[in-house]
Amino acid sequence: MNTLMSAPVAPLLDRLFREADSASPMASPAFAAMSDEERLSLLRSRTGYAALYSDLKEFALPVSRETGTLLYMLARATHARSIVEFGTSFGLSTLYLAAALRDNGGQGRLITSEFEPSKIARAKANLAAGGLADLVEFREGDALQTLAVDLPEAIDLVLLDGAKALYPDILGRVEPRLRTGAIVIADNADFSPEYLEHVRSIANGYMSLPFGGDVELSVRLG
Repeated sequence: MNTLMSAPVAPLLDRLFREADSASPMASPAFAAMSDEERLSLLRSRTGYAALYSDLKEFALPVSRETGTLLYMLARATHARSIVEFGTSFGLSTLYLAAALRDNGGQGRLITSEFEPSKIARAKANLAAGGLADLVEFREGDALQTLAVDLPEAIDLVLLDGAKALYPDILGRVEPRLRTGAIVIADNADFSPEYLEHVRSIANGYMSLPFGGDVELSVRLG
């Protein structure tokens, strides 16, 4: 049995996903009152996203179970040691990635950034409960600043799962450190056309394709 499929991580993830499934963002009056067009506009806005995610701070908004498993598999397959995550939330995706680091030998580091303090607190508690906190460096604040400094010399894997409008900017912060063959996974990247245009152009040094309906999977060519 590996870390992901055994206690304490497996039952912890089951509980966290059950809790997330029972708490829809539509329970937020501010979110529910918006039209679909207003929500789309906020998700694509470079300024309005902060208020949106602040309103949704009580909701996990996690990757899917399938995407979480994909993250673990990719991190294991690439023998990842240095991972960067944009958008910690409650730490569900962080658990998958940290479990992969543990099973890759436990010598790596996962840097994860989240601007909402209450979410950082919950994520830290969840990673401690999973016995994986020692592999994770939590950075609280605006990722445009927190991920602009003190990054590993070579990054093996990046997960983008924060404010969608910032995907191009966050990629720009980490791109100089991506090793050849590095994986970049962007959740709900269809909300960031600029990001998709960048990674889908081989001239920019990537091969990329949509995966599973809600993920863009890209490989850094060099």
